[in-house]
Amino acid sequence: MIRNPILPGFNPDPSICRVGEDYYIATSTFEWYPGVQIHHSRDLVNWTLVRRPLERASQLDMRGEPDSCGIWAPCLSYADGLFWLVYTDVKRYDGNFKDAHNYIVTSSTIEGEWSEPAYVNSSGFDPSLFHDDDGRKWFVNMQWNHRTESYGGSPKTPAFDGILLQEWDPATKSLKGPIRNIFAGTELGLVEGPHLFKRNGWYYLTTAEGGTGYDHAVTMARSRDIAGPYELHPNKYLITSKDHPEAALQRTGHGQYVETHDGQFYHTHLCGRPLPPHRRCTLGRETALQKCAWKDDGWLYLENGTTVPDVDVIGLNGAVPVEKPRRSGYNFDEASLPTDFQWLRTPQPERIFSVTDRPGHLRLFARESIGSWFEQALVARRQEHHSFRAETVVDFQPDTYQQVAGLTHYYNRFKLHAIAVTLHEKLGRCVTIMTCPGDYPNGRLSFPIEGGVAVPDGRIQLAIEVQGNDLQFFWQAEGMGSWQAIGPVLDAGVISDEGGRGEHGSFTGAFVGMFAFDISGRTKTADFDWFNYDEL
Repeated sequence: MIRNPILPGFNPDPSICRVGEDYYIATSTFEWYPGVQIHHSRDLVNWTLVRRPLERASQLDMRGEPDSCGIWAPCLSYADGLFWLVYTDVKRYDGNFKDAHNYIVTSSTIEGEWSEPAYVNSSGFDPSLFHDDDGRKWFVNMQWNHRTESYGGSPKTPAFDGILLQEWDPATKSLKGPIRNIFAGTELGLVEGPHLFKRNGWYYLTTAEGGTGYDHAVTMARSRDIAGPYELHPNKYLITSKDHPEAALQRTGHGQYVETHDGQFYHTHLCGRPLPPHRRCTLGRETALQKCAWKDDGWLYLENGTTVPDVDVIGLNGAVPVEKPRRSGYNFDEASLPTDFQWLRTPQPERIFSVTDRPGHLRLFARESIGSWFEQALVARRQEHHSFRAETVVDFQPDTYQQVAGLTHYYNRFKLHAIAVTLHEKLGRCVTIMTCPGDYPNGRLSFPIEGGVAVPDGRIQLAIEVQGNDLQFFWQAEGMGSWQAIGPVLDAGVISDEGGRGEHGSFTGAFVGMFAFDISGRTKTADFDWFNYDEL
């Protein structure tokens, strides 16, 4: 059985690609670097992260981009002996404009080096590339209309102005021919995330509609001509939980169809798993996979006969789930950062961290404040479970209260909790807590234990324990005593898409990791010897 979500934690907008008996899923990474996650499987049950291909400044530089911008909705395909990756780099979120630039990179292998990007257009986001059976290639993306009240947190349908189609010329690496608006969507609105495929002479178009919240859906349409007109699926929506608040998988939409090597049919989609009582999806938007079937009317349906996705789905014959360990431990003994970790925005990681300066340690070069859009030293991994514990040990000798290093439960600059070592003019070296539980009304930090708690010399161990909606911090001096709870129980649920200003205000996911900042500008270093993440 396939157990959904197949990619837990922040893994939205899944594009699936099959090459022989190998399956790949590309997902959005937004402001996290390197860009785009690609997972691999041979059985649709067990998935392994194998590549983040956008790793050079020439491919991606997100310094200065706001929260929830960056890489939106990549599309991965294979044709002509190459993998093709199409992606958007969104430079603006709030207000009427998006400034969404679309690019294509290619590679002969997933694991190899990817090409320099070919610029395509900027008319809207969520691009996709379709390789027709006559050898022609077609580029589709949604069109953004800035002439409406389409502000972050309250999207207006008119800004999503249909799906554009234009031919792509791989020889000149440019678009050619007429631009056609081929699909306006349904009354659900906010049409985006287009993917084309062809079967029995029909062009099938799937799109995402309803926004990234609880009205999300996969809409399906078809036409004999790639340019349309497109007729809607008898149910309009192939996958949606919008009318079923009792379903385990909510916010379901935005995915792609795939035929398996043995003639079966599946469709990916993103989803969220809300926690009561506030229905906040603390793991962000995750990736799921549904079994489908073609009926005599020439339309695709979920195999369960409804539009509501299942948690447990029949997988390929012979697939055996591999049990994952409850602990993920990292000792930073290798010459590269462990693959589970990412950082924010910058293509110059050597300016914010090193795993070789002090062998066996992750060294952070403290720079701008936590939440900076330009250059902050924060190295973190995804939260994958509703309840978890993360621990680390830090060697840090601050000279001023402007130098801070520690452990954080992080969503964006306005949604975070952190425990850290710093300096206080009366307490000396101390452990403190900073929290920012949402971007409204003012997005200010608070300090629930005021100046902090004085700590002895030496390395300090820090821990975060999250149980559903509750977060508790702990600390101990290494080799001296036992873990001590510190500060009040905090609201872990705000570290979610729905935290702060709420649905559609942001749409990434929760991370936990190590950070350091030095707003004196002296680039103090903080050394972390190990990091553990435990499912509870």
